[in-house]
Order: sequence, then C-alpha cells, then structure tokens
Amino acid sequence: MTKFTKRFLIANGIALAASFGAQAFQNDQPANATPPASAGQVSAAQLDQAIAGSWRSPQNKARDVYRHPREMLTFFGIRPDMTVIEIWPSGGWFTEILAPFLHDNGHYIGAVEAGSKSTDALRKKFSFAPAQYGKATLLEFNHKAPVLGAPGSADMVLTFRNVHNWAADGSAEAMFKAFYAVLKPGGVLGVEDHRADAGKKLDEVVNSGYLPTDYVIKLATDAGFKLDGQSEINANPKDDHQHPKGVWTLPPTFELGDKDKAKYQAIGESDRMTLRFVKPATSK
Repeated sequence: MTKFTKRFLIANGIALAASFGAQAFQNDQPANATPPASAGQVSAAQLDQAIAGSWRSPQNKARDVYRHPREMLTFFGIRPDMTVIEIWPSGGWFTEILAPFLHDNGHYIGAVEAGSKSTDALRKKFSFAPAQYGKATLLEFNHKAPVLGAPGSADMVLTFRNVHNWAADGSAEAMFKAFYAVLKPGGVLGVEDHRADAGKKLDEVVNSGYLPTDYVIKLATDAGFKLDGQSEINANPKDDHQHPKGVWTLPPTFELGDKDKAKYQAIGESDRMTLRFVKPATSK
C-alpha cells in the first residue's frame, strides 16, 4: 500500500466513528431534486431519506456541506433498483447513504482492498444496523489485478477520491478497465477526485493528491467509456491547490496538525472534479 493510499484511508477513517443505531427512514423529507435528462427516474424522496438517516454518524453528516451527496448522486443518475459497486468505501462515508438507499430494491456492493483494515469496520457497521445494511455485501479484490464481479453485472460503479492513489502507484489503467468490464452496456461510472489546475501534467501534481481532469477523462475513454457529463457540484474556488502537504493539508486530514488549522478549515475540503461516464450500449 502506498503512502498516498494510507493518507486516503486515514482521511476517510473519520467515518469509522459512526453511529450504528438502526432506525427506519423518515417520511417527511423534501423531494425536489431534478435528475439529468440522461439519468432516468431518480427517487429524490428516497435519496433524501437516506441522507437524513439517523444511522449516519454526526461526523459524516457534518461533511455534507463539502461532499454534496444529494447533488452528486442525482447527477450520476442513481436509482434505488440498481446494482451499485462503490470502490474502496474505506470507513463508509457514502456507504451510510448508498446501502440504505439500495436496500429494498437494489444491491450495494462495497469493493474493498483484500486485507484492508476497513473491511472489519464495515462488517461491524452492517451488523449493527441490519435494517439499513442487511442486504449489502463486500467484495474483496486486489487493485493491482482487479476483478470486481461477473462481467456486465453492475448498473453503476462509483469511486470517490480514489483515482489519485491509483495514479500514484501505477494501477489506474487496470482499475478503469475493471470498471468497464463489470458494468452492463449502458452502465454508469461516476468519478469524484481532487482537481489540479488546468494545464498541469500528471507528473507535476501526482504527489499532491490533485489530478488533471483531462488525465482522468483519458483513463476512462481509453478503457472504452464515453464522457457523459461534467459537474461543478464539488468545485471549491477557495482552494488554490497550493498546500505544503498537498490535498491532505486540508480537512478532513489536516496533515499539519494544528499549524494554520483555522486557515485550512476556512478553505474547506478540496476543489474536485465530478465526472459521469457511460459504457456504450455496443461495447468494445
């Protein structure tokens, strides 16, 4: 595991402080999301209920202002009847939303690194709240030689803030090929990651955790995907991308500790790209 992967897991490990109380969905949440025209019918009410769920940890809910789960998942076109694979869920920030949302009519699969410490934590999370996580499953895999399930078995693959790790250790191309293989024709790949300044080359920024958007798009299109949409949902104009410890200087990691913490807290979480890709109906 690279130092970049370790940093990622530390940053997302905040989610391990989750509250495991098993509660039923609330029925009084607003339903005012408008899905993209290409996304199909999104159940906005069910998504709102999952995001508002009392089983979510307070620490995770506090980050909604930075992570924009409703807007992002709506942009990706998620539906409650889908089979969705989340790559490297780590402490389970998005798992707390995705697994309950998919519980009744879909299937949540958390694709975890074989031997990862987060796997046991996720199993514990699932066991404490069977009403929300009882049908969720975990799939262990090796990201250097990834196989994410039977070919053409998933409707959607989601990866949040992971591509920079694979870019750093040379496994990114293999991962995107695995995404393509496991998705059905017409399936969606949703990607969120830290965004470098326009014009930057990969070798200039890879150690910072930020990535050039065109590099990520090329990874996907080289694997066979078609770019279907880009969103500024996770843009942060306060982030100038120039930090002593790269993206890990910012929350939630605060790699500098208390040094200039108020400054980085005021910036908030990183400036990020949000990309939607589709596997063509006639795949290569």
